[in-house]
Amino acid sequence: MQNKAITKIFNFGDGREISIETGKLAKQANGSVVLKMGKTMILATVVSAEEAKEDIDFLPLSVDYQEKFASVGRIPGSFLRRESRLSDYEILISRLVDRAIRPLFPDDYHADTQVNLFLISSDENILPDALVGFAASAALCITDIPFFGPISEVRVGRIDGKFVINPYKDELEKSDIDIIVSGTETELNMVEGEMINISENDMLEALKFAHEFIKKQCIFQLEFCEMIGGKKTFREYSHETNSEELKEEIKKEFYQKIYDFSKNPSDKDQRNKTFKKLLDDYLTSKGEEITDEQKVMIKRYFGKTKKEAVRNMVLDTRLRLDGRNLDEIRPIWCEVDYLPSAHGSSIFTRGETQSLTSVTLGGKLDQQLLDSPMNHGFSNFMLHYNFPGFSTGEVKPNRGPGRREVGHGNLAARSLKKMLPEQANYTIRIVSDILESNGSSSMATVCAGSMALFDAGIQMKEAVSGIAMGMISDSETGRYAILSDILGDEDHLGDMDFKIVGTSKGIVACQMDIKVEGLSYEILAEALEQSRKGRLHILEKMNQTIASPNEELKPHTPRIEKIVIEKEKIGAVIGTGGKVIQDIQAKTGTTISIEEVDNKGIVEILSNDMDGMKNAKAIILGIITDPVEGTIYDGVVKGIQDFGAFVEFLPGKQGLLHISEISWTRLNNMEGVLNEGDPIKVKLIEIDNKSGKFRLSHKVLLEKPEGFVEPAPRPQRDREENRNSNRRDDRKHDNRHRR
Repeated sequence: MQNKAITKIFNFGDGREISIETGKLAKQANGSVVLKMGKTMILATVVSAEEAKEDIDFLPLSVDYQEKFASVGRIPGSFLRRESRLSDYEILISRLVDRAIRPLFPDDYHADTQVNLFLISSDENILPDALVGFAASAALCITDIPFFGPISEVRVGRIDGKFVINPYKDELEKSDIDIIVSGTETELNMVEGEMINISENDMLEALKFAHEFIKKQCIFQLEFCEMIGGKKTFREYSHETNSEELKEEIKKEFYQKIYDFSKNPSDKDQRNKTFKKLLDDYLTSKGEEITDEQKVMIKRYFGKTKKEAVRNMVLDTRLRLDGRNLDEIRPIWCEVDYLPSAHGSSIFTRGETQSLTSVTLGGKLDQQLLDSPMNHGFSNFMLHYNFPGFSTGEVKPNRGPGRREVGHGNLAARSLKKMLPEQANYTIRIVSDILESNGSSSMATVCAGSMALFDAGIQMKEAVSGIAMGMISDSETGRYAILSDILGDEDHLGDMDFKIVGTSKGIVACQMDIKVEGLSYEILAEALEQSRKGRLHILEKMNQTIASPNEELKPHTPRIEKIVIEKEKIGAVIGTGGKVIQDIQAKTGTTISIEEVDNKGIVEILSNDMDGMKNAKAIILGIITDPVEGTIYDGVVKGIQDFGAFVEFLPGKQGLLHISEISWTRLNNMEGVLNEGDPIKVKLIEIDNKSGKFRLSHKVLLEKPEGFVEPAPRPQRDREENRNSNRRDDRKHDNRHRR
């Protein structure tokens, strides 16, 4: 079959290019493109079912990004040696695309839709996460799938005070901003990223800068569609049954009831029960008059009526479902050192949202192995976010973290990691267990995590707090309300979910999803300023509980001591097959790791037993210390022979203490003189550089008896016999060393 590939090139204007190609790969998908920048290549495919499944009233959209190990010329390190379930890193990138494209499908389109994104070739210095949204949108736009795109995503960095689009990986090390922004030609709809204490105005300028390039890439995609015959007409579909008459009936029945109830402050449980009873009573009153199909429509129209009534109530009264003012933060209470066995812990409760967070400190051997094509190595910082069903009063099996948990945990992790000390000796694991949830549990995790790190004695640069902002707007009247510290209902019914994390000095992370068209930069600036005030209010409450890191670690927290040794000594400390280091750990109850850095050996000793650490350090120092002739050592008797004793005077180093060097008094034999295990102080009197043998003396450390007379020299024959005796002793010494 003839290759009919069509390619178009987008030029950044600085020599960098992105090419989009279709018609060569994956032609049986509804749409497929290959995006290429440098050596990085992403295959994006889209398939959507022709019909929706029965009883589905939402869009079953799945977005999966996967990195092929072949793209970086590596074989997977897993047991199966193949790509398997998506890593957290791949899930996070999948979410970036999902959140950008999901709002742009029609509300009544419910067909199973799948977007697959494969990294098939990689350029080490070009990050793919800023390109996959571009690729996914291009693949969607050349299909007949209903999609109100195109969209595009770009990364914004700021290097030496200048904004940069899609900076190279090595450039990000010098950047104080790292955000990915998504949007259409007219609107922004998603932001995710981190920064170093930037101002709200800087944040706004970064978003404006990003949108200029997003517009260009959206226009580029439309031009690409023209090259292949123009953007296709949307396929015909009918995934919902609707009745205008029934819709009006439901609105007439419920709108005012919901509006009036919403004006009275209520908690989450009250609202849920009240709204459920209204609907249940109505369905019961209808009896068998309504069909199952009508029940589905009634529930849908009830939800839309509730949304309209609550939104109008907030816009009319400038009050919220729980009675708060628009910028009011729910009551907060905090506690630290709640878990006596943890290395650090805290409780952060704001309204009906609560996080119990713990900090555990470990050593180098506790680091997390990262094994993905673009994210390979070790991490010494982990944050795990758990969201059990009981936190919302639901029955839900615990099946491990879902994509939402991974995303929320990552936002909290990047927020706190920025404020860790530059030289963090420990491996740090933070676990946030959400015990109650009604809005912004990820921001509760940030606040609880900051306090738990303070409690653990980690000398953070600044305390960190976070807040979730929302918005309700009416495009017809131009009215809007910006909401601080949103409830779960306000998130669901609102037009924006904007999470902002920062210190007293500025913003360090953000996550934004915009669900409405026409959000102006002026409104966004107002939301940022309102969020700053709310963030500082929360920080003040946290500081009342713990204002600075504890000066000392908890008594039960393991301590770390590091020793720098010469590269050539690493093998001696490890021993054959790890025998020496394992023996040290067993004897001292410590955990020891060794790595080579800058042609030196870094030995890390981890223990919460100071005596054990002291002993381990002494043993290691003994191993790496070269014996010095004339030095006095504290030795231990390791073996007894007729001619003397073998004494270990440094770890792993033994010397001969001849019977004549034990005492000034002549000893005829070793019986009763010394026993194995006896401590004895010795002086190293001779090093034989050829044989590597050591001769020791104890008697030279003893005071010579008064009137002591050196024995007269023996006759020639006696001296010859003595030399022969010494040779026999040497052979026995050699045999012992060999054993």
